Amino acid sequence: MIQYTIRRILLAIPVVLAILVVTFILARAIPGDPCKSILGEKATAEACERFAEIHGLDQPVPVQFGIYIKNILSGDLGTSLRQGRPVSIILIERLPTTIELSIGAMALALFFGTLAGVISSVRRNSAVDVVTMIGANLGVSMPVFFLGLLLIYVFAVFLKKYLIAQFGAVPPFLEFLIFPPSGRLTAGLTATPFYEVFEMQVEEGGLRFHVYEFFANMYIFNSIITRDWDVLKDTIRHLVLPAVALSTIPMSVIARMTRSSMLEVLGLDYVRTARAKGVSSFKVVMKHAFSNALLPIVTIAGLQLGGVLSGAVLTETIFGLAGVGLSMFEAITARDFPIIQGLVIVIAIIYVTFNLLVDLSYALLDPRIRLD
Repeated sequence: MIQYTIRRILLAIPVVLAILVVTFILARAIPGDPCKSILGEKATAEACERFAEIHGLDQPVPVQFGIYIKNILSGDLGTSLRQGRPVSIILIERLPTTIELSIGAMALALFFGTLAGVISSVRRNSAVDVVTMIGANLGVSMPVFFLGLLLIYVFAVFLKKYLIAQFGAVPPFLEFLIFPPSGRLTAGLTATPFYEVFEMQVEEGGLRFHVYEFFANMYIFNSIITRDWDVLKDTIRHLVLPAVALSTIPMSVIARMTRSSMLEVLGLDYVRTARAKGVSSFKVVMKHAFSNALLPIVTIAGLQLGGVLSGAVLTETIFGLAGVGLSMFEAITARDFPIIQGLVIVIAIIYVTFNLLVDLSYALLDPRIRLD
């Protein structure tokens, strides 16, 4: 397995490099001038020349790419053209939001998608199976931006207005039906970083501080560590609608793959033998069938991570979440090349890493597989 892991890591290097090249070229192919986007349409030619000289945009594209690769190898992701701040600092602030959203969406997709697929396979061609697969097809077909706006209208606007019209106010026992339409925390609530709560001595600006700041910006993790249950509850409530909107497509794909894989396994001889020996239906389905149908499910789940990360761009924009997706949208609008390139390379590395973990999990899920 060690040799396989090393080989896969080495093969991932040209993949990441190709992504860098494509992103670098496409970012500069976007119509518009970074100077006009950032300084305004009334920026003079002299101001734009000075802007290009300061940020190295007056150099030929191959020279810019060579400088960028050199900086990447030294751990420097560059400086934002618009904000004038290091891209690594922006990532420390924004990436935790996207990680929380992606984990929440994938958790929902895996749980409900797998459950729906198993139930459909066991109750094949029944009303439950038909309804579940219709729901899966609708989930795949429904765009994230449409579903996000629909969820905001229903659970943040319509229900609230309806309950107020009926009862004069939202009854306490029905408050769980109302969700915040945007943001990560309600105004007035503050997530105190765990290193301040525990009075850790951290020098600001150092590597240790950046690592602590990264984890402190993951509000769920931070609130659990600090036992701030109000922040935890509020963060989860803010996360529900965007996580549901983002999870529908991967959930539907996982449900369909689970059903297909389970149907194939349920028809094998050893499953029929287990039933004939009087083994309980639950044990037959979960121990004998589901455990042997996991490989395709795990594979498709790993591939869906890319869809979740790309879908975060629209989801975060709709729900006003200050994450990587919203940062990408703002950077593309402003032609902020360093942020676009920095975010893409980080997302690419995350995606490649998770696909490597999926491949390595094969040997654990099926002992017959020898990766080396």
